[in-house]
Amino acid sequence: MTELTHIDVGKRTVRMEYDAIKLLEDRIDDDFAKACELILAVQGRVIVTGMGKSGHIGRKIAATLASTGTPAFFVHPGEASHGDLGMITEKDLVIAISNSGKSTEIQALLPLFKRMAIPVISMTGSAESPLAKAALINLDIAVETEACPLDLAPTSSTTVTLVMGDALAVALLEARGFTAEDFAFSHPGGALGRKLLLKVEDIMHKGSSIPVVNLQTPLSQALVEMTQKGLGITTVEDDNGELAGVFTDGDLRRHVDLKTDLSTATMASVMTANPKTVAPNLLAAQALKLMEEKKITAVIVADESHKLVGILHLHDILRAGVF
Repeated sequence: MTELTHIDVGKRTVRMEYDAIKLLEDRIDDDFAKACELILAVQGRVIVTGMGKSGHIGRKIAATLASTGTPAFFVHPGEASHGDLGMITEKDLVIAISNSGKSTEIQALLPLFKRMAIPVISMTGSAESPLAKAALINLDIAVETEACPLDLAPTSSTTVTLVMGDALAVALLEARGFTAEDFAFSHPGGALGRKLLLKVEDIMHKGSSIPVVNLQTPLSQALVEMTQKGLGITTVEDDNGELAGVFTDGDLRRHVDLKTDLSTATMASVMTANPKTVAPNLLAAQALKLMEEKKITAVIVADESHKLVGILHLHDILRAGVF
């Protein structure tokens, strides 16, 4: 095959699968809506099952459902007949996937599902198949032809099945009012989870690690405090212990340019008064956005009474993986 032929075949495959997905849109109908309502009403979990390539797609559908607010997991139909059926309860619902609708492994389970009064939603390419007829609702995943030139290897059909599963998951997500924070709770180890869950108070410097001086502190002593704490900033408190201002490396450079007498200066004369602060319960991702907008590398953390509780440095955010 020439390189051009490889490209032509690849484009033809994409086009055929795209056309198959376009036809799927008209099948998002009353049966689809009934399937959503049935799943929303179930007291247990959604059990997804399928053999071969349908099983691989079923695993992904189950994972998508589970991560978007619908408790679900995949059960291999062959293993179900050898003990794994015990994972399924009478409160559950089954989504059975078979393009032909004739999978013998799934058909073997249908009488057991019926005895347990477990509702079955099928995804098949044939409304007249045994599986479709046994199910309460059949979702049509038929394709005119596979992208495989032999019309044998599951290609277009598995793509359509995957999209139908995504359509179910998203419809259920919206019906449940599933939020970004809900999503984060099921993905705490991922970057999105950290962005949506990690708060300033979780990673800020606090207690003795906060550099603190008062209004009368000489600049020379303040620089020692900044060096020891290593944040490039120090907070300045008044005689009542309230936050009065901050002094940063940038402030030092500005006063050098202004020819300020650094040997006699105190914090009251060189600090930046009324500094920008953030609340400890602010999301770290929001604090990062603020720091980027203000072009600063550290921000003061204060509570509702304007009491100093911490300092958040850009390095803290980066170490936490919030970016």
